[in-house]
Amino acid sequence: MRSSFFAVAALSLATIAGTFFATTQADACAGLIGSNGAVNLGRTTTLAAYHNGEEHYVTSFEFQGTGGGEFGTLIPLPGVPTEVERGGAWTLQRLVRETSPIARGVAFESASAGAADKAEVLIEKRIDALDITVLKGGGPAVATWAQEHGFRLSPDAPEVLDFYAQRSPIFLAAVFDGDAAIERGQNAGDGTPVHLTIPTENPWVPLRILGLGKQDSDRVEADVFLLTDERPRILPGIRRGLVKSYNAPASDLLLSDLRADEGMGWVPESAWLTKLSIDSRVGDLGYDLAVDADGKDKPSRVDAGFETPAEAAAATAATLEPTGRSPLVPLVFLALTGLVIFVLGLTIARLKPVARMRR
Repeated sequence: MRSSFFAVAALSLATIAGTFFATTQADACAGLIGSNGAVNLGRTTTLAAYHNGEEHYVTSFEFQGTGGGEFGTLIPLPGVPTEVERGGAWTLQRLVRETSPIARGVAFESASAGAADKAEVLIEKRIDALDITVLKGGGPAVATWAQEHGFRLSPDAPEVLDFYAQRSPIFLAAVFDGDAAIERGQNAGDGTPVHLTIPTENPWVPLRILGLGKQDSDRVEADVFLLTDERPRILPGIRRGLVKSYNAPASDLLLSDLRADEGMGWVPESAWLTKLSIDSRVGDLGYDLAVDADGKDKPSRVDAGFETPAEAAAATAATLEPTGRSPLVPLVFLALTGLVIFVLGLTIARLKPVARMRR
């Protein structure tokens, strides 16, 4: 059991090939504090790639400071990963370079959750100095797991974790071991990329979690990269604090460079690249980014956080409920009306010869 502090690091995602989400910048106030108070998670950069029904998350964890100790980050996921492996060495940097004249860093930091239940541990894996755990459970269960492992939870964590757990009860906990990093010779600022492969119908980017543990007046800055097979549709659309800064077919050179990185051979031959820049007050960032990867359908309001699954199900049921009369009533009415007209016509036709004879 760890006796360190826990913080839920805010993430953005990117989508490469069916949908590339990479997070390159988020200004955060809630620091991640190691057990010795000297090592912090300085930067968390994430890419979520989607292609052929699978989402590929490539997340890089970087640390600042000196000394040992442990600290961590918690990431909501859209499903259970089939693979957890070390990520490519330059994928995230190459995406930033493609869309930005000046490559800026990322710092996603926050705090985390609290309450009862038992979370199920689905996957455990060690990558460099990171202990990766994939959990299944509701918000209270995941919060309890964090507390049992010695992590500190922010007051808003229960509500935020429930916000995500209603859509997907899968979370990834990445705990950085500062002592192990020292033994490995890792320096401050060195990143550890992690690649998750997750089967899912469409990707979504958790944005609300970027404000975890912050005040409403604090600001969140992030870049989200989408690389999809077709031009995607997104929800919400462009609004204050959410700007589309790049929107064009991905260059052959970019896709070739990405395919050349470790574990990125699945990147397609052609794709559409979108870059969304977020600069928002925490109080205004109450949504996530939902994506329809092929651009043919409406993105999910549930994935965007505008409706809970229960609300969406109730709305669907309401459209199917009877309105007080059977749907057969109009058909029966039309049939009876037609029958009456037919009988009247037939009666009139029979009466005409009789009238002529009387004349």
